[in-house]
Amino acid sequence: MAVLAHFQKLQFSAFLLTRAQPPLSSLSRQFNSTLCSKLYRLPALIRPQSALSAAEPIPVSQLLEPPPPAETQSPITLDKLFIPPETQVSLEDPTTRVLKGSNIVLSKYARDAQVVQAEFVKSSVRTEDCPSDGSPEFALVGRSNVGKSSLLNSLVRRKKLALTSKKPGKTQCINHFRINESWFLVDLPGYGYASAPHECRTDWAKFTKDYFLNRSTLVSVFLLIDASIPAKKIDLEYASWLGQNQIPMTIVFTKCDKRKKKKNGGKHPEENVNDFQELIRGYFQTTPPWIMTSSVTNQGRDEILLHMAQLRNYWLKH
Repeated sequence: MAVLAHFQKLQFSAFLLTRAQPPLSSLSRQFNSTLCSKLYRLPALIRPQSALSAAEPIPVSQLLEPPPPAETQSPITLDKLFIPPETQVSLEDPTTRVLKGSNIVLSKYARDAQVVQAEFVKSSVRTEDCPSDGSPEFALVGRSNVGKSSLLNSLVRRKKLALTSKKPGKTQCINHFRINESWFLVDLPGYGYASAPHECRTDWAKFTKDYFLNRSTLVSVFLLIDASIPAKKIDLEYASWLGQNQIPMTIVFTKCDKRKKKKNGGKHPEENVNDFQELIRGYFQTTPPWIMTSSVTNQGRDEILLHMAQLRNYWLKH
C-alpha cells in the first residue's frame, strides 16, 4: 500500500468524467451514457485459458464462463462490468455473455474479429506523419519489457511481425500495422526504462501523449500491465493520465501464465490483477475494461480481438 502515498485521489473516470473537454470521438460519449451503476450481482467468474482460434468462427455460446469452485469465487457486480453501448445486461437474460478472463460484456458488434492479414506499414516520430487514410486504430502501450511486441505477434499469429528484443526500450517510434486492409494495430514506445537516454525518454513521452490527444482515428488505448509482479507507481500514473484526458482505455494484464512461489512471498497473477483493480477503483469512478492474457499460452488473444471488433464496429457505425 506504500504506492498509495504517491497519489492524490482523482475525481475522474476513464469513461465517465465531469471535466468539460472536447471528446475525441462519439465512442466515448456513448460509453459514458451506457455505463450502469446498479448493484446487481452476476455469477462468480473464473479466468480459464482461451481455447478459441482467431482464425476460426467464434461461437458466442462458448464465451460465458462457468462458476469456479466455492473457495475461489470472486463475484463481479454489474457496476464493475464494462457494458458496451446498445447492450442490455440482466441476470434474467440467458444471452448475456462476459468474455473469459475479463469484465467485458459481449455486444452485438462483436463480429469479424479474425485476423486474416497483417503487414507493417510505417514508423513515425510525429502524429502528423502517421497514416492518414481514416482507418480506425488501437494503440498498444506499456512499461518497457511488459511483453508488448510479443502480444502483438500473438494477436496476428506472426512470430516476427513486431520484432521482440532482449533489451527493453527498443521501440522508439509510432509503428503502424495494417490488419485485414481495414484497421490498424499501433505499437507505441514503452515507458519507464531507466537505461534509455533521458532526452529519448522525454521525446517519447511527448510525442506519445501528442498522439493520444490528437489522433482522431484512435478508437482505444490498450494499456499493458505486467500481472506477474505487484502494481507499479508509473503504471498507475499512466492509467490516471489517460483517464484525466478522456482517452478510452482497456487494461491488458500480461504474463498471466507466470506463477510465483508462495514460499518466496510472490503472488499469483490473479492476486496482482485484483490488487491493481483495487488501486484503480480508488482513482476512477467506474472500472475500465480489462482482460487477462499470456503470449506464451495465447490466453486472452481471442477475447482481445472480440473486444477490439465490437469497439471498432461501433466506431465505424457512429
